[in-house]
Amino acid sequence: MFYKTFFKYMVLIAVFIIPASSMADIYKYVDKNGKVHYTNRKTGTKKWTLVVREYNKGSRTTSSSGLPAGNKKNNVKCPTCDVIPATDSSPERFTRYDHWIKEASSLYQIPVALIKAVIKAESDFDPRVVSYKGAKGLMQIMPEVQIDMGIKRVFDPRDNILGGTRLLRYNANIFKGDIILTIAAYHAGPNAVKKFKGIPPFKSTRKYVPAVLRYYYYFKNQEKKSVK
Repeated sequence: MFYKTFFKYMVLIAVFIIPASSMADIYKYVDKNGKVHYTNRKTGTKKWTLVVREYNKGSRTTSSSGLPAGNKKNNVKCPTCDVIPATDSSPERFTRYDHWIKEASSLYQIPVALIKAVIKAESDFDPRVVSYKGAKGLMQIMPEVQIDMGIKRVFDPRDNILGGTRLLRYNANIFKGDIILTIAAYHAGPNAVKKFKGIPPFKSTRKYVPAVLRYYYYFKNQEKKSVK
C-alpha cells in the first residue's frame, strides 16, 4: 500500500504551505497530447480556460446554504451510488465539527478551509455516508486508508477527520504543498498523480478537483468574513 511510508513523510510537516497566490482563479489548458494542465496564473500564449473563479471575486449562484450551487449531473457525490447516502440537510452540519476540524488543522498544518472543502465534496458533512466502493464517514475513508492512517473508529467524526487530514498531509508532503495535486491525490491516490504527472485523466477526478477548489474558496471567504 502506498501509505506505508506515511510516517517517513511526517517529519516534513513544516514545509507545507498553500501560498496566498494559490487563492485565485484556476485555469485549465489542454496540450497537443491531450494532457490537462491546471494553474492559478495564466502564462505564455497558451489558451487557458477559466474553470474555477475565486469565490469572492465575483457573484456566483449559491444554494440555500450559501455554498456554491452545482448542477446535479455534475455533483461529485452521486446519492444513488452510495450504499448509505447523505441525509443530513441541517444548516448546523457545516459548523458541527468545527472543533475537530480546527484540531486536525493545527496538528497537521492543513488549512481549515481545505478540510471543510473535502468533507463537503465527500459526504456533504454527513458522518454516516458509505459509498459503493466502501469509503466511510465524513472524509470518505477507504478500508486500506483506515488501516494505514491508524483510524480506529471510522464513523466517529473526530477519528475520521483526523485520519482524513493526516492523508491530506501525507499527499501535501509528496507534492510539495501543491494544493491542486494534493486534492487530486486524495481522490485518485498519489501513485496515479505521479504516473500521469498531474491530475489523472479520470472523469470523476477531473470533476472532483474543481469542485473541492470551489468549496475551498467559499470556506476561505467565510473565514475572512468571520474575522471582520
